[in-house]
Amino acid sequence: MIVILADDMGYADLGCYGSEINTPNLDQLASDGLQFRSFYNATRCCPSRAALLTGLYPHEAGMGKMVSNRGSKPKPGPYQGFLNNESVTLAEVLREAGYKTYMTGKWHVGERPEHWPRQRGFDHYFGLISGASSYFELVEEPHKRQMVHEDELWSPPIEDFYMTDAFTDTALSFLDRHNRNDEEKPFFLYLAYTAPHWPLHAPQEDIERYDGVYDKGWGYIRKQRYERMKQLGIIDGRHQLSASPEGIPSWESLDNPSEWADRMEVYAAMVDRMDKGIGRIVAELKKQGKLDNTMIVFLSDNGASAENVDGRKLHDPRVRVGQRGSYLAYDEPWANVSNTPYTMYKSWTEEGGIITPFIVHWPGGIRKRKDNQTDAVGHIMDVMATCVDIAGATYPKKFKGYEIKDIRGISLLPVFKGGTGQDRTLYWEHFGKWAMRDGTWKIVGGGVNEKVKLFNMIDDPVELHDVSLNQPAIVDKMKKSYQKWAIEVGVEK
Repeated sequence: MIVILADDMGYADLGCYGSEINTPNLDQLASDGLQFRSFYNATRCCPSRAALLTGLYPHEAGMGKMVSNRGSKPKPGPYQGFLNNESVTLAEVLREAGYKTYMTGKWHVGERPEHWPRQRGFDHYFGLISGASSYFELVEEPHKRQMVHEDELWSPPIEDFYMTDAFTDTALSFLDRHNRNDEEKPFFLYLAYTAPHWPLHAPQEDIERYDGVYDKGWGYIRKQRYERMKQLGIIDGRHQLSASPEGIPSWESLDNPSEWADRMEVYAAMVDRMDKGIGRIVAELKKQGKLDNTMIVFLSDNGASAENVDGRKLHDPRVRVGQRGSYLAYDEPWANVSNTPYTMYKSWTEEGGIITPFIVHWPGGIRKRKDNQTDAVGHIMDVMATCVDIAGATYPKKFKGYEIKDIRGISLLPVFKGGTGQDRTLYWEHFGKWAMRDGTWKIVGGGVNEKVKLFNMIDDPVELHDVSLNQPAIVDKMKKSYQKWAIEVGVEK
């Protein structure tokens, strides 16, 4: 089993989800596998990673917000900032079932050594413990970033280092090691890329491939993606293209459009480079004769990021975006393109923050259907339940002397086998923003003005028409259900 997680990548950033970015390897995995139209994350990096690894809501695993600062004394509970002992990780469960477990990439669910991957079930680890850093070197902001090999701090070489490639290379070394030393055992590989999270960094040859692609601006590219998504069947006539937020200027009004086009060129190159790495992994599995019997899952941890990082004061203005020494994000205008056709972004509970591309490739386990897409509703918590189901493993009631919370995710294996999925009731909360989806209906609250909005997700999947005033009974019922869940998992009042 291989689970691949992208970082801050929007719903519409892959070719198979409507993008102009060159992603032939992921497109092929989708074409030969199964592509979800309605799959959800947990709003942001830390909560999503906790939900993926544990099969729980983030609060239940201790990750309701972000990681705790290494220098602060953590307060036990839903917001302690590292995975708690009342949860088990995928690696812990699968290792008990006889799997060899490997991880490379971004951890971000525990900063202290006692909370690192090898303490939570992974046999081998290489990656970035923290949330983000330069792709060419470690940058100390706002506190020291940690890269780790096994259990030891590790520093990248000064030259010829690019983080995305380093994670791909390590994943390949794990596959080779396993094939040579432990071929009789099943394996679980968790590959958590930092791409395309800011800062915008990419190899120059990849950036050059996108020269001129974005010169017509974000409005043009967004409309092109929208039309392509309809052609691919990812969206349909019910999905209206949301209006761009008022804060996004028209392309024609910009004084420096070429600089903004350059940013998106680098972002595209980052996604492109990640796709190349995934292609190398697929080629290695083919070489080993294991591709057909290896489930590969790909998804993103949250919607596209509208964050601006200028305040970190790490960018050298003499350096062009994408190169060592630059430190920029692509900001809200391009994030709005990445989340086509939806509204809002990473850390918000509107669809733009929580819907994610989800691809599963498993020739030996997926039933072929007329097309390669499904409307079944999935959630990042389901990855644990699905892997446990496929492995024939046992999700424990107790582990290392601790009572383990009941799993929240459900197995997606019936969907893989041709089923349509089941009605779901799902909840989100992050820094006061919250949402609940119950079958047809979705309620969203905790925004800027605290207004509670209600949407019919069948008729209005882009959340353009708030019907809360017309359906007060449904709003009241869902608010009560959310409040009950919030108390249950320990959401802050």
